[in-house]
Amino acid sequence: MKTFVRNQRGRMFESNFLEFFSKVHPAAPFVLWVPIAIALPTWALMTGVSTLPALLVMAPLGFITWQVTEYFVHKKAFHWMGVGPISRRFHEIVHGFHHQFPDDPQRLVMPLAVSISLAAVVGGLLWPIGRPALTVPWFTGFLAGYLFYDFMHWSTHFRKPLTSWEKTMRAHHMSHHFADIDTNFGISHRWVDRFMGSLKTRTSVEQSRDDNGSITPAS
Repeated sequence: MKTFVRNQRGRMFESNFLEFFSKVHPAAPFVLWVPIAIALPTWALMTGVSTLPALLVMAPLGFITWQVTEYFVHKKAFHWMGVGPISRRFHEIVHGFHHQFPDDPQRLVMPLAVSISLAAVVGGLLWPIGRPALTVPWFTGFLAGYLFYDFMHWSTHFRKPLTSWEKTMRAHHMSHHFADIDTNFGISHRWVDRFMGSLKTRTSVEQSRDDNGSITPAS
């Protein structure tokens, strides 16, 4: 990872066209996906495609599945440094840039092209199963988990935490950024890190230091 630069925006591409599309407003994923996350289970229940008991079981399972996916995508894909100039550049675009400019407010949520592509892949894998009574509620929970992840990542970097839980989650993620990039891969949770043995708990001194300046929004 390159040395991080605090409280600044950075330029990812020389091309103005690519640079424009490399940025995303924090509200964009929610404008697109929240209506879908509401409409999908509503449609499934109203048409009889699925049932309320299936929704109550499969949606939480989908949410948990996202959290496990979040951990491994962050650890294995986002933190794969590459083996040559092309793959290293890929890493820089996908995640390295965020570590270099952690306060850039236009690169705190997943770009729509990425989330749409991921949804298409997951939907393509679910389609052959042919059990919409189960897969539709599961996908709803998976989508809700993704939205919670995007919100937590934006919130952790941009908002001052208001509760002890938010402070704990911010300390968890800031430790990943500024103390040890090989730990704390969960963004919206800590339980997978604990289960996988990659949880790093910050000292009160380290947490206080971040409380006084590590999430100042970029101007």
